[in-house]
Amino acid sequence: MAEGLAADEYAALWKDITTAIWDRLDPLEEQIENEERIPYETVLPILRETGAFGLLVPRSYGGSGLSIAQYLPIIGEFAKIQGGIRVIVHVHNSFAHALSEIGDEEQRRAILPGAATGDRSVAFALTEPDHGTGADLGTTAKAHGSGYVLDGRKWLITNSDLASHFLVFAKTDPGAVSALLVERDAPGLTIEPLPETMGCKGGQHGLLTFDNVPVPRSALVGAEGEGQDHLERALEISRVFIAASSLGTAERALELSIAHAESRVTFGKPIAHRQAVQRYLAEMAIDVYALRGMLADAAAKWDAGERIPAESSMVKQFGLEAVGRVTDRALLVHGGIGYTRKLPVERLYRDARLNWLEEGPPTIQYMVTARELLGGYRP
Repeated sequence: MAEGLAADEYAALWKDITTAIWDRLDPLEEQIENEERIPYETVLPILRETGAFGLLVPRSYGGSGLSIAQYLPIIGEFAKIQGGIRVIVHVHNSFAHALSEIGDEEQRRAILPGAATGDRSVAFALTEPDHGTGADLGTTAKAHGSGYVLDGRKWLITNSDLASHFLVFAKTDPGAVSALLVERDAPGLTIEPLPETMGCKGGQHGLLTFDNVPVPRSALVGAEGEGQDHLERALEISRVFIAASSLGTAERALELSIAHAESRVTFGKPIAHRQAVQRYLAEMAIDVYALRGMLADAAAKWDAGERIPAESSMVKQFGLEAVGRVTDRALLVHGGIGYTRKLPVERLYRDARLNWLEEGPPTIQYMVTARELLGGYRP
């Protein structure tokens, strides 16, 4: 059960982070979009200074130990500015949080204090170019001596240029998926960048090749064969974080659309007076309101110690649909100028599309939700 920060401590943290977001990070948007590179020399010190790396690291390891209800508005605020920055914060916090729950004490002590400051970071190594996930994984970790030898390939591994460790899912047996923590400088591990993305530009989503990589047994997270359980728990709450990102992007798109509708004048009056535009704005607001309520419910349940497999998949799926509709309508409200880079709505439109794919596409969310319903869950 998450306790989080006291109200006054949280208010101070919120002020520090949101001030940095809008005064120091948001102005970097044009540079990042032009160069398709995040200036880490500027961005990482800001994130460290404000405590953005330690948001979900327990206080006993030097972090803020936020509850999920406290964390969601912060990751949502990051989703309003250049998307590559949001991705850094999301991946880092998601898997620091996962390690705090599924790692043993030795693993937590080795990584979490550094994660709280940004000196260490865990990236999620699941997706493969030649195989699916779960039972179809092609990466293997074969027993060798007192540890394992890891072979295989992973790709689309976000933060691959920043991570000190990778949480790698591999088969330790033909029918058993296990999770292992692998250091980035492990012999036999190579990391290559993939081409730039449509949106959320500037970060690296790399290709990892494991060629007879030796891994000590102490790197095993939990027991052999527990990888699928670890995977589901980590993704369960991370899907809620994606939905919160969808909400932040949708909120910003609605805010910009209202302002544009009130200032854009045609035939002698603002387009906000047009019934068609009013309907677009109302539809956007309905999606924002509904998503905000779903997120509050999911966060409250997780913070109370409940598992939320159905809720997390439903809110992630509704979030990606909602932000899709909202950014579609934002483009319509803005008209042709919204299709140019003169205004932020064009970037928000592109950034939002990553939400379709992060932590599983729609087919996965429908599958998980249906499985839970057929297993007895009722919303």
